[in-house]
Amino acid sequence: MSCQNATLELNEGSQPGPENPERISQGETAEEHACIALLENQLSLGDFVQIQRAFEVSPSEPSQTICMSREEFVQRMTEIVGWGTKEEYGELFFFFLFDKVDVAQDGCINWDKLTSFMLLTLYEKDEQAKAMVVPQWKDLECLPVKRKDTIQKVIFLKSSSRYLIIRKEGVVGIWGENLKLQEMLPITSDANKLKHLWLTSMASLENVNNTAVAFTRKEICFYDLLSKEELPCQYKLQGLKGTPICMDYWYDPFDANESILSLGDVTGKVQVIAFTTALISLFEHPAGACEDEEAAVTINWAEPCSGRHKCCYTLGHKLHCGDWVRQVTYNASLDAIISSTTSNTHTGVLTWREKSKKRLKMTSFNIAQGIRAFDYHSRVKLIAAAGFNNKVCLWNPCVFSKPVGVLWGHSASVIAVQFFAARKQLFIFSKDKVLRLWDIRHQLSIQRIACSFSKSQDFRCLFHFDEAHGRLFISFNNQLALLAVKSDSGKRVKSHKKAVTCVLYNSVLKSEICMKCN
Repeated sequence: MSCQNATLELNEGSQPGPENPERISQGETAEEHACIALLENQLSLGDFVQIQRAFEVSPSEPSQTICMSREEFVQRMTEIVGWGTKEEYGELFFFFLFDKVDVAQDGCINWDKLTSFMLLTLYEKDEQAKAMVVPQWKDLECLPVKRKDTIQKVIFLKSSSRYLIIRKEGVVGIWGENLKLQEMLPITSDANKLKHLWLTSMASLENVNNTAVAFTRKEICFYDLLSKEELPCQYKLQGLKGTPICMDYWYDPFDANESILSLGDVTGKVQVIAFTTALISLFEHPAGACEDEEAAVTINWAEPCSGRHKCCYTLGHKLHCGDWVRQVTYNASLDAIISSTTSNTHTGVLTWREKSKKRLKMTSFNIAQGIRAFDYHSRVKLIAAAGFNNKVCLWNPCVFSKPVGVLWGHSASVIAVQFFAARKQLFIFSKDKVLRLWDIRHQLSIQRIACSFSKSQDFRCLFHFDEAHGRLFISFNNQLALLAVKSDSGKRVKSHKKAVTCVLYNSVLKSEICMKCN
């Protein structure tokens, strides 16, 4: 089923190319653009071989190269290339190419410096071209839903290629990679059938095939995902001081025993459980506990906090000063916990673990009216913070004096952000149900998609971007919409939507006649 009123509007900007003056002015001088075009399009492989030989001391010792001065370099290049004149190309190489290669201003360059410059220049051009390519999407599709309660989390399990979708009233939907609903499993807690108990968040513990689910009664339960029947509860972590409303999980891909479960609650606390032997056991079984394998082990929060469990330890801070922690995550590349609130002060907090691993060092930044959500990706090295002021601030995680960029132009407050890291782009979804795609390098909006959801002033929206499959999931209360990238996007132009079965040429009409499958 497709959302009928979904519209797609592309910003028709200049396409990158060698003759586009706007592109040149945005980051390349005319000389640099001409030089790149010369290196990429006009020099043949034979030309590069001859240039390399010109830098060699002798053919018998190709590993030893010489350095050339400006005058010698321009003269030898003109002789080797063999086309054009010294006046035509000498000035370009003399005033631009040589200076670009000779960054240290040594007055001479060698073959290694020249090739390093060419590779870097062509790589940057390729990255810019990829970033400016606007992805082509399939029609916005609303996945069938059987329940009316709000979606709390969407997670993709890489190990089994399945999607977990958990709902507010305690039902987990398991979807296959083909986006077909496989089963729906209820989560129960003791005899309580969740009539007066809500689920607030979920985190997938893929290294141990578990999922952690947070409840409104200040409890976190750990369920086994390998069970063929209902999800059996293995651990119950009780006695938390505040209701956890957001969670995130990370494990070391090189040592799956090392993992971190981070959580934020309604009292403004950010807490972390660091597991050291996750593959063996998340928590220790208390002495004299029931040996029934199906019975859940109950653990009081005070136990890991006091160090009674040797397989894990806890860390935390209260810098958010009583404001609800809206989002929390641990990032391994920063070795830091990032958390956010909707408060004006200490809106975003970065917490680094010191060398002892059991002490924290904190820094924060402030945003008027607070932020609803954020995202950080190690490939982009920026924090994107979604603000109530209709703007998205881009922060350097090491410098919080001011943002490095501000993306503005939305007509409503921003409620969700997520990076498209491979393209250096950013998805932004605002409260007016408009999705925009931004180019991070130039800080330009390159795509706009208006999503048709039911009219509601009070709603919960979540993002999940499965970059490997090119799927963007957008949840709106109980609805779940899918935006998928076309598999052949940006590769070729198609004249027909379906397969062409035969082609005939009519000599009278001087045209081709094509037939396709319906």
